[in-house]
Amino acid sequence: MPVPDVPMASVPAGTFLMGADGSEALEDERPAHHVWLDGFSIDLYEVSTAQYSAFLATTQRAVPWQWESVNPSRHGDKPVIGVDWSDADAYCRWRGKMLPTEAQWEKAARGQDNRLYPWGNQVPNSDLANFALGARFSYDLVLIAVGSYDSGKSPYGVHQMAGNVYEWVQDWYGANYYESSPDRNPAGPDHGEFKVLRGGSWSDLPKYLLTYGRFKLPPETRNSYTGFRCAKALNDPQRGP
Repeated sequence: MPVPDVPMASVPAGTFLMGADGSEALEDERPAHHVWLDGFSIDLYEVSTAQYSAFLATTQRAVPWQWESVNPSRHGDKPVIGVDWSDADAYCRWRGKMLPTEAQWEKAARGQDNRLYPWGNQVPNSDLANFALGARFSYDLVLIAVGSYDSGKSPYGVHQMAGNVYEWVQDWYGANYYESSPDRNPAGPDHGEFKVLRGGSWSDLPKYLLTYGRFKLPPETRNSYTGFRCAKALNDPQRGP
């Protein structure tokens, strides 16, 4: 039986403040800078294990890391993990979408009011996000169903953009990219050694859940704390001057 795709949130075209300044910001998160993005849509939820299982059945792609421990009847609503960047990219393309750029991801999480976390500036707690569990990985103990934490949604209604699992984005990582990145629709460096991840995970402390936090891994990495969601351009994006 086909697994339906997830609903998407529309993020209108416009400018937002990306990155951060001050002593709290890490070097690769500086400087804060205004970015114009064309309109786009982004999945309301992280891609689930059930959705990824349907992709595997259709495409015969190699299974993710630790897939043998997956029980679809119990874990189908949990975010898929054990996927590397190319797995995530292939799934999104299969759905007729793409991985969000780093800038798209941050705008969807942060909105236009420069908030620290998707829900605002309140310090994370167990009603807002799945984080800092201090447990060894198991599907039953550390992952939370996609679509949880209504009170932790972003300004555009997107769920779990802080905690649960890190999310692959489209961009190659550049430590100093913000110093020279374009101010319209930035898409990251042309090449690199690492891909960017965003959002923090079930194992992380609150400081890793910030909307502007940047993380990196080699694109072939598969682990217990990284998943993804997809995005796509709006059909008739508003264009800036």
